[in-house]
Amino acid sequence: MDIEGTTTPVEFVHQVLFPYARAHVREYLDRHATDPVSQLMSPRCAPSTRPNQETRQIFRTGIPHDVRSAEAYVYWLMDRDRKSTGLKSLQGRIWDEGYHQGELQGKAEVYADVRPTPSCGGAGMDSSSRSSPRAAFRRSAISSPTRPPATFRRFCTDYFDTTTGAKREVKSYRLIATALHQDPRDVLFISDVTAELDAAREAGMRTALCVRGATARGDAGGHTRIRSFDELV
Repeated sequence: MDIEGTTTPVEFVHQVLFPYARAHVREYLDRHATDPVSQLMSPRCAPSTRPNQETRQIFRTGIPHDVRSAEAYVYWLMDRDRKSTGLKSLQGRIWDEGYHQGELQGKAEVYADVRPTPSCGGAGMDSSSRSSPRAAFRRSAISSPTRPPATFRRFCTDYFDTTTGAKREVKSYRLIATALHQDPRDVLFISDVTAELDAAREAGMRTALCVRGATARGDAGGHTRIRSFDELV
């Protein structure tokens, strides 16, 4: 399963999680200056980012504290919605702390129909850190008129993020199938983005396009279209 837009509303991610991470960047870096992820966020030691004129321009000369450089670099990546593994790991750790401290408690929203059947397991794939959906699912209750509330996390057995690969690359889904010890033909991938489904299908997986609200219109690209996870069983 894709996470954003498929199991949780896009609005929750963009209106709650992203602003929360941005507001707590400096505080987190100050408290975790020796953390490997925090160190990675400095463009002077980030292996995935090539030094260029654009990145150099984000610094002011004479800044004595490297945390300031890391902070500026984080904002630079956020403003461009970069899928940097370091950035996503940092955001995920900030969100995890937010949930643990209760500041995000009760704000995680998972669609009521998103609940695998007892006979199948679920795996989440997101461009954020693995800890992000873990934290949200651990503190999210799913309920319906016929089902008692249940923590979603116990239905999800594996999580994948940018360390596995980009969501629009075929090789990412082949790696996921291998990690799940499954033939790709025995895996169903659900997403609200057709480009991701195209990659999964090319890798041999079955696919389903999850459409909700306004996204219900448009070309499904040959993928099975569902409006609720209840249509899967």
